[in-house]
Amino acid sequence: MAQKLNDPKEYQSIFHWSETQKNGEIPSFALRKNDPYQYQAGFNNSFESEAIPGVIPHGQNSPRCVRYGLYAEQMTASAFVAPRLRNKKARLYRARPAVAHQGFTELPDNKNTESNFLPLNARRVDFVEGLATIAGSGDPTLREGIATHVYLANESMSKKAFVNSDGDFLIVPQQGALDIQTEFGSLYVQPGEICVVQRGQRFCVNLEGPSRGYILEIWGANFELPELGPLGANGLANARDFLHPTTKYEITHDDPWSIIYKLGGKFFKSTQNHSPFDVVA
Repeated sequence: MAQKLNDPKEYQSIFHWSETQKNGEIPSFALRKNDPYQYQAGFNNSFESEAIPGVIPHGQNSPRCVRYGLYAEQMTASAFVAPRLRNKKARLYRARPAVAHQGFTELPDNKNTESNFLPLNARRVDFVEGLATIAGSGDPTLREGIATHVYLANESMSKKAFVNSDGDFLIVPQQGALDIQTEFGSLYVQPGEICVVQRGQRFCVNLEGPSRGYILEIWGANFELPELGPLGANGLANARDFLHPTTKYEITHDDPWSIIYKLGGKFFKSTQNHSPFDVVA
């Protein structure tokens, strides 16, 4: 671990990968030393993580019995008949089913965000206060296109989670670190870093202070690493340079939560009496 950068804020003012290699004086390390979480390295890999050892059932195509009475759920982002190379899925073992909530209610539109960039769109619609759409192309209901947003926030999400059902978010903080809690674990994202939150995943953003940045949203596809091409065997972004969270769960009782869903650029809300981040493995 580096010893020369004692002020955590120094890591937000320099590109830390370059700094760790400077003159060979500072040892190379994967994380900024003020990052409190553990990760698994890789991009587009198959990951496995348990907060309690022995939870994941092995040797079963479709788990029927899970230890501790946990519910087995599968999150899929591809067709059932998709080839293995393109078949995306994740198994989550949680304390309560994700469908255990009190139903949906529609929320008012936020005029600052947008998802439909076709000529037939007569007005601007989308959903989150603190988000503002800059530009885009296509429509999420057609599973094709992109949108670019800026975000501005000065307080953490309290007992509230967000689900983007339209596409994947690539979040680029410009100011202020983001402590992002997801169903797969926690991420600590600082300026100079990027973070991808996939479509359909619940997440909650906590702050240490005011934060702002940019978001690229893609519809109908997932982010992939570029081909190396003329760079040869070594590129500027290798799979090991990307980190995946490890399981971190919270199980609560009589704890009211609101889950905000973005679908077709509109807001919907469901409520439930337990934390959505109860995934144990």
